[in-house]
Amino acid sequence: MTFHSMWAELLPIGRSSASGGYRRYAWTGADAECRTWFQEQAEARGLVYEVDRNGNQWAWLGDPAAGDAVVTGSHLDSVPDGGAFDGPLGVVSSFAALDELRGRGVRFGKPLAIVNFGDEEGARFGLACVGSRLTAGQLTVEQAHRLTDGDGVSLPKAMEAAGHDPDGIGADPERLSRIGAFVELHVEQGRALDLSGDRVGIASAIWPHGRWRFDFRGEANHAGTTRLADRRDPMLSYAETVLAARREAALAGAVATFGKISVEPNGVNAIPSLVRGWLDSRAADQDTLDTVVGGIEKAAREYADVHGIDLDIVRESFTPVVEFDHALRDELGRILGKDTGLKVPVLGTGAGHDAGILSGIIPTAMLFVRNPTGVSHSPAESAAEDDCVAGVSALADVLEGLACT
Repeated sequence: MTFHSMWAELLPIGRSSASGGYRRYAWTGADAECRTWFQEQAEARGLVYEVDRNGNQWAWLGDPAAGDAVVTGSHLDSVPDGGAFDGPLGVVSSFAALDELRGRGVRFGKPLAIVNFGDEEGARFGLACVGSRLTAGQLTVEQAHRLTDGDGVSLPKAMEAAGHDPDGIGADPERLSRIGAFVELHVEQGRALDLSGDRVGIASAIWPHGRWRFDFRGEANHAGTTRLADRRDPMLSYAETVLAARREAALAGAVATFGKISVEPNGVNAIPSLVRGWLDSRAADQDTLDTVVGGIEKAAREYADVHGIDLDIVRESFTPVVEFDHALRDELGRILGKDTGLKVPVLGTGAGHDAGILSGIIPTAMLFVRNPTGVSHSPAESAAEDDCVAGVSALADVLEGLACT
């Protein structure tokens, strides 16, 4: 199958007719359809298909036990109403790159695998990269069992309902020990390549980033009968904190976003008793991130004191700066510039990826494909057809350089 036919097959799955975006949440019906598509692609190519203890899907060419395997792939799930390319572009391109290599008649000297990591976006259970975190031992079984979705369904219950045994989840060092290199292709989540005029780039590092929950607790009361002076309205402190986050990020050259909010009792005519907001913040280095988040927390506490609001702040997740393996990164640059002599741009990124989770255990690298709008996590996310094809060829070149004799 061609890249275009695979893309066309995958495109309708989990797409909302209302928003045009995707709702491919972990262990749901749309996720199951994507997983079936992956299995069918593997079997159509005669690859050995398997699902690991954490629900990640693998398609193997060659003996997995031989070791020093070259692995590529990404994820198929989405954020709420996300775009088509974030994740799926890497998986589809992996199968297409294998097809291109077979068309070239190359001989593989190492095992090759394509992977679909489960629950990368964290849209359902609130934690990103669950599949790769479990595999890498960065998420314990106990922590995973405590994860619940908005309806109170636990991760184990969701896995069980989808036909996967949750009792076996956990670190999988034996599997990771078989891998010599992991290369993830991804649509760029920014406009650096569009501005430079390049179709493909190489990742240098992932910015340190985290998620913090701010719980502003006030007093519920009647919106029509309670004097302004008598109110303990947590929405005011929350709103002022949102503005403070923008100011702190702008001053530091970082980013900070309150993108999710929960309000109780959530009535139009009721002053809230609780406003819970989630902060996502990222910066090029740890010191800058600490400065930004520290400034936001300080401002939030000051606003809470002014309005008589109780405030709790909880760091729910954190990922330090991830430097991709320098030797592997340089090898990708050498391979891609071998015949042309061109220098492939090297880019930093503020987005987290499964490649970042694995980077502390195995050599990892990333390729980016140009995104002309720079928009991601939105239905407006895009990549031109010829750029996608260029990404497939670049990935094929890299896999040939790493896995073929």
